[in-house]
Amino acid sequence: MRYFSFEQRKDALFLLARLLMMVLFVLFGWQKLVGFSGTVAYMGSVGAPAPTLSAIIAVVMELVVGIAIVIGFYTRPLALLLALYTLGTALIGHHYWTMTGMEQYANMINFYKNLSIMGGLLLLAATGPGRYSLDRR
Repeated sequence: MRYFSFEQRKDALFLLARLLMMVLFVLFGWQKLVGFSGTVAYMGSVGAPAPTLSAIIAVVMELVVGIAIVIGFYTRPLALLLALYTLGTALIGHHYWTMTGMEQYANMINFYKNLSIMGGLLLLAATGPGRYSLDRR
């Protein structure tokens, strides 16, 4: 019976981590694209600057950059860029400190989830995508 080496397992885990981190971005990026007018309206409702431009940026960052990271294309710089985007969405979209009650609680959870996602993205930017990526070809 053949066992996988540590390096093979590590690279497989890097691939799995990229896939799992990007599920959220790709799914919601796709929803933002197919419901673009609703996305623009939502951007306006949360106070995002230039709602149409903000919606375009959201679709590109979540869908396009998310897919690029899944396939391991320019992983390190895109993971860093997506971490900054995630910080921006936390500050603009989940400003729980201005809210009360259940709205505050729900947005506080989402704010700190964004910070946790940023941690994963920063780690990905530091470690790289692993062997199973376009970056390694």
